[in-house]
Amino acid sequence: MIAVVQRVAEAAVVIEGYTKSKIAKGLLILLGIEDADGEEDIEWLSSKLVGLRIFNDHEGVMNVNVKDDGGEILLVSQFTLHASTKKGNRPSYIKAAKPPIAIPLYEKMIDKLTQEMGKAVQTGEFGADMKISLINDGPVTILIDTKNRV
Repeated sequence: MIAVVQRVAEAAVVIEGYTKSKIAKGLLILLGIEDADGEEDIEWLSSKLVGLRIFNDHEGVMNVNVKDDGGEILLVSQFTLHASTKKGNRPSYIKAAKPPIAIPLYEKMIDKLTQEMGKAVQTGEFGADMKISLINDGPVTILIDTKNRV
């Protein structure tokens, strides 16, 4: 799994003119799932995401995680994170998991993050054409790949 994590002042997902989800302060997480991903990736990544100390403490130092800061999470599935651009100019998405594999893993990630946060996680809609708006706070943007965890 690949996650692009952005600390945001606010973020929203709009589908066909309708606001599906929105959060105030927190994390916008774009999540790419590949066929090789499984339960161990969900366990490790969810813990890492909730535990990331990228919010400011009372001294202005990034030393607080999203849960302790009272923030929210907006999780959006994004298969294009697994794009291969080695050959030519048209990306290949062959590593991205197809819906029968990706959807259950995405739903398990939602459940795990909800459990770890102790409150509902906002989401996009798998496979939908989404318009995502955000105000990146910092800016702070972090890339996490579960295949590089060792």
